[in-house]
Amino acid sequence: MLKQILAKLPKKSSKQNSEDSSYGNISSNNLVDVINGFQFINSCNAITSRLNAVKRMSSSIFPTGTEMLEPHILFKDVPNSDKQNLFVSKLNFCSLVYDFSDPEKQSVEKGLKRQILVELIEFLATDSAKFSEQAIVAMCTMCANNLFREFPPKYTIRRVRGETEADEPLFDVAWSHLQLVYDILLRFLSYNSLDAKVTKKHVDNCFILKLLDLFDSEDPRERDCLKAILHRVYGKFMVHRPFIRVAVGNIIYRFVYETDHHNGIAELLEIFGSVISGFALPLKKEHKMFLTRALIPLHKPKSVGIYHHQLTYCIVQFVEKEPKLAGIVIEGMLKCWPVSNSQKQLMFLSELEELMEMISLDEFERIMVPIFRRIRCCLRSSHFQVSERAHLFWNNDSILGLIMKNRQVIMPLIFPALEQNSQNHWNRAVLNLTQNLKKMFSEMDGELLLECQDKFEEENSKLSLLTERRKLTWERLENDADLHQTESSPCVHGSCATDLFFLNVGTLQWLPASLVLLLLGCYMFKDNLSIVLYHSQELSLVTERRKLTWELLENDADLYQTESSPCVVVC
Repeated sequence: MLKQILAKLPKKSSKQNSEDSSYGNISSNNLVDVINGFQFINSCNAITSRLNAVKRMSSSIFPTGTEMLEPHILFKDVPNSDKQNLFVSKLNFCSLVYDFSDPEKQSVEKGLKRQILVELIEFLATDSAKFSEQAIVAMCTMCANNLFREFPPKYTIRRVRGETEADEPLFDVAWSHLQLVYDILLRFLSYNSLDAKVTKKHVDNCFILKLLDLFDSEDPRERDCLKAILHRVYGKFMVHRPFIRVAVGNIIYRFVYETDHHNGIAELLEIFGSVISGFALPLKKEHKMFLTRALIPLHKPKSVGIYHHQLTYCIVQFVEKEPKLAGIVIEGMLKCWPVSNSQKQLMFLSELEELMEMISLDEFERIMVPIFRRIRCCLRSSHFQVSERAHLFWNNDSILGLIMKNRQVIMPLIFPALEQNSQNHWNRAVLNLTQNLKKMFSEMDGELLLECQDKFEEENSKLSLLTERRKLTWERLENDADLHQTESSPCVHGSCATDLFFLNVGTLQWLPASLVLLLLGCYMFKDNLSIVLYHSQELSLVTERRKLTWELLENDADLYQTESSPCVVVC
């Protein structure tokens, strides 16, 4: 009887259940296509339909048994117990990504999403409740859907640019939404009550790698946001720190040795400047390897001017913690020192001066000879700015103290460049600096300066003598070559009346095979043709004279190499 009574009661319509079931099977990737298929009567109906769809999607993705609230509801309109559910609902709605290539397309939905993103920022700024794992997953999903994307081809195309200037920035058309998403992620990671143990499972290595890939964005605003977020991730999750260091090192390796193009090197180095300052002493082996394998090779690319300030800061942080590393860095710089790029030379000189201020005396004495050989080349550079910058090393009290203690080695290296500047340099300012430096050397050690001057004049005399001898040797060689060419010209007389062919077997060994075949052909078809070859004895005499001339030239060259002045250095 009870069953009959219940059967007569009106049953609940299954239409709504079927719709819920159908939406429950929609993936997040296909949701946009389904919603775009709706036939909106007006903008209000469009927004309502989309909110209902997102609500159903949230129920299928996060089956918590609690009712998901509609995302358009304000946080102030719900009790505290429902704010977490509303927070997740709003995150799910913001996971939808819109096309910003057409400003008029889906303008209503874009405006609603922006409004909800602003509400999420305000909620994170005011609320202090602890997030559930469901909310953490929703946050990571929303950020991944909005931020992790492939850059269009215009982002990776290599354009012609200067060696010390950056490309013209290209701004992302979706920045109105991206900026809010970055702000939400930064506030979320900075949340005081965030459970790091739970969050690190979702902000994992894959998430961090995709975050690092975004540093190649052309938009400088995006790179600034990423810089703050990566710094927060590095400080929040200690378990991820080694992985982040390795991943950043790999980005630098690809930039230096493969692509020679990356937009975010300066930002990555800026982050690592603060990371390096936090390294504990003594430095670990992996940290020193990062210096030698990643930071020092960053001096090689032509675009070093874009990130040189940040690079210098990172290297200085290493040297301050362990001064012995200054020698390793300077040796690496000398290996890739620019020759023709004057702007790059100026940057290297500034960095070299900063490192020499921190170097220990023992380390300085180990590498002072190659250092001042390079400074000598810069002193006599024809580019006046490079020469002026090299002269300013003697205005630094720390460097001047090192030079004073090792003047017996340094002054003989530098003095020839000063003399050459005094005699040949075109720039008046450089000439004045050179005279001041010579005066400083005279006050420092007048006797040593006189010895250097006498030695320079003596070497100049030897150099002039050797130059004259080389000139005479080359003239003798040219005369012998002309004589040989005259005496060994082929004696072929096609109009001779007699048919003579003098062929000496000893002569054939000095002739190329093609000429021998030609002579044989002429002999076989000789018609009024006479071929006269010099005897092998005459040809051997000419060859012997050439041999003696070359021996004389080689002896002069060896003598020149032995006695040549050390001040003649090719920069």
